[in-house]
Amino acid sequence: MRDMNQSVASGFFLVNLFSGSGPRNVLFSLVAAMFTLGLLGNTILLFLIRLDARLHTPMYFLLSQLSLFDVGFPLVTVPKMASDFLRGEGSISFGGCAAQIFFLTLMGVAEGVLLALMSYDRYVAVCHPLQYPVLMRRRVCLLMVGSSWLAGVLNACTQTSITLRFPYCGSRTVDHFFCEVPALLKLSCADTSAYERALSTSGVLILVLPLALIAASYGHVLQAVLLMCSEEARGKALATCSSHLTVVGLFYGAAVFMYMVPGAYHSPQQDNVVSLFYSLVTPTLNPLIYSLRNREVQRALVKVLSRAGLKAKW
Repeated sequence: MRDMNQSVASGFFLVNLFSGSGPRNVLFSLVAAMFTLGLLGNTILLFLIRLDARLHTPMYFLLSQLSLFDVGFPLVTVPKMASDFLRGEGSISFGGCAAQIFFLTLMGVAEGVLLALMSYDRYVAVCHPLQYPVLMRRRVCLLMVGSSWLAGVLNACTQTSITLRFPYCGSRTVDHFFCEVPALLKLSCADTSAYERALSTSGVLILVLPLALIAASYGHVLQAVLLMCSEEARGKALATCSSHLTVVGLFYGAAVFMYMVPGAYHSPQQDNVVSLFYSLVTPTLNPLIYSLRNREVQRALVKVLSRAGLKAKW
């Protein structure tokens, strides 16, 4: 208990993402640009889906939730990282560390579940188009979104409470640019091997099962696409599926590496790079790949901009 109280009182120190890097200012500017681009893209997408009635469909409703997670993910990590870089020190309170773990694990699991449910939406749209209005009615969509949030909250409460109950009586330096469970466990002066094994095992339920649903859904979609008579429709569907699977691969690949591969098999530098993928790169790419290339979204954007132009003239 004394060790736990000491951890609460002293907090931790985060290692900056750019420590030991060569062109630090260039890398910082690149991360800042990606953060701004991702925040802008996801905010615009949320705005368009809210305003344009033609985007009030199940697919765009699910995409709006994905954009919401992609706004929150970088906001939890990047502003703190930028502040630490500019100030030249990376202290974080025990409560701040707990908040980062809670919100990151919540949004990480919720987004993983949502990506799996979105693949089911595409499966129904392509393979059962006549039944789509029934199978993807509003109540089902709300249930999908609610289940992703519930899974995220349950996981976040469990992981945060267990991780922060361990005593941290040695070094306070977290070899990571934000508080993440695997990095924090390395500082504990208690035996965490059983909990680390439990994390790897739970990864089967949290990561592998949704990934299996995604693979099965897109497998059926691909089979249906290859049977299409129109070469133009086939090419469009293949391009859409491949781009979606690229984002899914980046997100799930990074998460599997962090939470299912034992810590002895990867270095802190690798952890930083991999974490950057699902905390910044994927949220930046999602609005570009999933939505802003779609004609419906482009039309909605043009419509909003034209209205704004008319109002400005008046």
